[in-house]
Amino acid sequence: MNDEDRSQFWEDIYLADDTGWDLSGPTPVYVDLISKLKKGDVCIIGCGRGYDAVMFAKKGFHVTAVDFAPSAIQALKEMVAESKVEVNALQLDIFSLLPSYQNSFDYVIEQTCFCAIHPSRRKEYEILVRGLLKTNGKLVGLWFPLDKHIDEGGPPYGTTVNEVKSIFNDGWEVVKEEFSEYSIKPRKDREKLIIFKKTTNIDKDQNL
Repeated sequence: MNDEDRSQFWEDIYLADDTGWDLSGPTPVYVDLISKLKKGDVCIIGCGRGYDAVMFAKKGFHVTAVDFAPSAIQALKEMVAESKVEVNALQLDIFSLLPSYQNSFDYVIEQTCFCAIHPSRRKEYEILVRGLLKTNGKLVGLWFPLDKHIDEGGPPYGTTVNEVKSIFNDGWEVVKEEFSEYSIKPRKDREKLIIFKKTTNIDKDQNL
């Protein structure tokens, strides 16, 4: 088992307040994008303290937010109570979401989750997301870090646009792709917004 496959690994990072991915507020790219999305059921995987989850809930989306670390989910629940919105907050390994949430979501939101899992599980991640989404559902992803070679280790583990597109290839189509002007300064040109649409259902013989 890789370190990042254990809940305690992530909990220790939160307890040490070493969460470099935490923006202390909603992701600016998604703040801009949210008004362009039709309201629906959203799953935010690796949600962290949940700023994006609360933002989507405030905008009228039905939100399920998942993180491995108890401290992250506790912070989210406190923010949800303060904001008086509804979020289904789950302290779980994202890979345990199926089959309970099969074909349940119009959107899966990705932001520093893909780079947090071991690269050996990236195909498993694709199978997971495909299973979570309804047909024609969308994976809205900020793919990061594009400037780090996978051999450098992680997390975060590096990726490339070509790798992401090769993973989300069969049964997917790209509906939007851009380097967003709203990327935070430290991630300019290091992350790319790519939205994939699921065009076919998961193969019933493919299991996590």
